[in-house]
Amino acid sequence: MTISTDVTALDLPDLTLVGLDRDQQLAAIADARTQHWLAKTMFGVAVTHYDDAVAVLRDRRFHSALSLIPELQGIGDSGFETSRRQSILSMEGEPHARLRRLVAKAFTPMAADALRPFMRSVINDLIDSVDPLGGGDFVEAICEPYPIPIICELLGAPPQDWRLFSDWATNIFKIFNGTLAEDLPAVQQAGKELEQYVTAMIERRRNDPADDLLSTMIAIEEAGDRLSTDELIMMAEAVLMAGTDTTRNQLACTMALFATHPQQWAVLVDRPELASKAVEESMRYLGAVRGTMRVASEPVEMRGVLFPQGTLVNIPLASANRDDDHFDTPNVFDITAERTSVQMTFGSGVHYCLGAALARAELQEALALLAERWPIFALAGDIEWKPETFGIWGPAKLPVRWTNS
Repeated sequence: MTISTDVTALDLPDLTLVGLDRDQQLAAIADARTQHWLAKTMFGVAVTHYDDAVAVLRDRRFHSALSLIPELQGIGDSGFETSRRQSILSMEGEPHARLRRLVAKAFTPMAADALRPFMRSVINDLIDSVDPLGGGDFVEAICEPYPIPIICELLGAPPQDWRLFSDWATNIFKIFNGTLAEDLPAVQQAGKELEQYVTAMIERRRNDPADDLLSTMIAIEEAGDRLSTDELIMMAEAVLMAGTDTTRNQLACTMALFATHPQQWAVLVDRPELASKAVEESMRYLGAVRGTMRVASEPVEMRGVLFPQGTLVNIPLASANRDDDHFDTPNVFDITAERTSVQMTFGSGVHYCLGAALARAELQEALALLAERWPIFALAGDIEWKPETFGIWGPAKLPVRWTNS
């Protein structure tokens, strides 16, 4: 009989990432990986290998730590959690499985593919709106406005309301930025306004169904089970959150990569059929979602280690994506490389990104059209990156020049 060692009794490498830039963080985790499959962090422990990241994410005894964010950021009895309905992003067990089961058909690759013509229209309009022989901040010109009209189209919201959705998403996502104490009023106000907007949409769609996601979710029924109004509101909010800030930051990360790897942009311009591989490679090499966290819901034994109930486990997805046991030349950005392992930026297990097919479609369509219309795309200044504390991360400003010839 194997006796597991309590994780708190292990002599683990100390993984301090505060104050380090992204490359330094990756190097620190890679160094820790040579010492142990676990490392000590400011909050709990971190896994250092790709295989262990997958194992923790797929182990249902480890639950999402999303609900712990206020506590970890020093927010005490503020009424924050009681004022928020539970999200599918933090649900566990049968309630989570039930919701995923009910809405799964609305988030298939086929459903995402139906929106591809609209995605192309949006990106073409954005390209048309800027000087074809000029340049500027790519984040402001393309990334910020791109996903929101698509989410509006998906949900059935009027396209002119995209700025409302953009502001709500920006403010709600501040919960991940490590500054919740000061951002709490903006987060709460955005949530309140979004709930009022979506509630009114639901009432309209109950009386007048349309060809959109909200109407589809209202009509969903399985063995007499339907989504309640609260669940519909929560799902619409989750779609906005998961489909906005992540996509625009990932597109910015991806184009920052191409701007700093012009030879790879030339390859994509010559071979636009590589757009799909380019999306996967850019998400592997520079993912906008760099990590996630789980908490042991009960005592968990894994690989001879006992994780007591309540143990926080950090999963550094960005490091898993550079594990040389799974990726040849992991520190090389190459859209032609044959990667045999799946990039981890969408996560794994029961909380695998529900909107992954939609995000992939959006990024693929954007890359293919940008490569077609801007064969010359290059940096025109220094990239300004968002603070390392941001949970959804990418360039704040990406100064580039482009030309259509």
